[in-house]
Amino acid sequence: MSTEALAVTLLQRAHSPDTASTLYRDKIKLRPLLLRPSSPDPTQNARSARQHARRSKQRAVRKSNKPRPLSAKQKRSLCIYEIPKSQQKYSIYEPIHVMWCAYIRDILGLVDGKRSHIEAQDAGPFLASADYHGAIVEIVRSRCASRVGMTGIVVRDTKFTFEIVTRTDEVKVLPKEHSVFRVEVPFKDKEGEVKRMPLVFEVLGEQFQHRATDRANRKFRWHADPDL
Repeated sequence: MSTEALAVTLLQRAHSPDTASTLYRDKIKLRPLLLRPSSPDPTQNARSARQHARRSKQRAVRKSNKPRPLSAKQKRSLCIYEIPKSQQKYSIYEPIHVMWCAYIRDILGLVDGKRSHIEAQDAGPFLASADYHGAIVEIVRSRCASRVGMTGIVVRDTKFTFEIVTRTDEVKVLPKEHSVFRVEVPFKDKEGEVKRMPLVFEVLGEQFQHRATDRANRKFRWHADPDL
C-alpha cells in the first residue's frame, strides 16, 4: 500500500470519503513548505530597519554611559563614611540614644511596666539581633587593656567594629573581637520617670560580628566565655 492510500484510509476512518479526499488534498498534498522560516519580515521596509538599528545603538550608548557603583577603595578615598569634625559632638547624638532606649524596651517587652525583670536566656536572642545605633556601650573586658572603660554612643555599627562618640566629643573605633560590651536599658513609666535601677547586660563582641541588617535574620547561639 502506498503512502497516499494509507493516509486516505486513515482519514476515511473518521470522515466521509469526500471529506477525507478534501482534507488530504488541502492539508497534506497541497500544504505549502516554508523553505526560509527565518527570513526577514516582508512587512518591514528599509525605513523601519534603520529606525530599529538607530534605537538599538541609542540603548547601547545609554547603557555604556550609566555610572558604575563606587568601589570600597573609592568610598574610602572620598571619605563617605567619615563623620565631619563639626558633627563629632556627644550632644548631637543624645536624642538618638533616647530613641534607642524606647526601641530596646519595646523588643524586650519592657513597655509600660509589663515586665519587671528579664532572664538572660530570653534576652540573648533579642540583644544579638538588635540594632545598636544610638546605644551607649562600654568595654568592660578586652585583650587590649587600653580599651577597657571606653564609653560612648554608637554612631556606626559595622561588621567588625562599633564606632562611638565619647563624652569628650571624640570618635573612637572599638573592635568587636575579643571584647565584652556593657549595655544599660533603663526602666521608665508612662510619664518618662525612672522607677528602678536599669537593666545591665554584658554581651560578647563575637556575637555581633555581622552587619546590623544581617543580624536581624540570624539565629542566636550560646558560646563559651572566651579567655579575655
